[in-house]
Amino acid sequence: MSMITLREITAATVRVVCALETREEQKRFVAPNALSIAQAYFEPRAIFRAVYADEVPVGFVMWKPADETEVAYLWRLMIDHNHQEMGYAKQAIMQLINLLRDAGYRRMQTSVVLGDGGPLDFYRSIGFVETDAMLANGERVLTRSL
Repeated sequence: MSMITLREITAATVRVVCALETREEQKRFVAPNALSIAQAYFEPRAIFRAVYADEVPVGFVMWKPADETEVAYLWRLMIDHNHQEMGYAKQAIMQLINLLRDAGYRRMQTSVVLGDGGPLDFYRSIGFVETDAMLANGERVLTRSL
């Protein structure tokens, strides 16, 4: 099993991270990494990292403090189609949970586009539960204790 780490994206790595993609049928569930990085520059609280399996970039994660105290919002998570179903997404979330706990967060929220082939079952499998809340764009809000 590869060692998963969350690493800063640099000028030397940004192109390879932006080239990572989901499967075609998953593209409606998560924005491309280039768009996520661009959005992060307009949200000063956003933090993003590349997900590495050993020395290979395999994905992307982005989060920010939520409006509620001690709550982090998982804004984006993607694993490249060539690296899915290897446990990397779960390991990346566990790395993020440890990082957020150390920073004083007690809960994490995220939101998902609902639909066949979407990420809802994955998030449920790692301890997220659905709330009654929906975002204005129709995404379902999920929450998880850290």
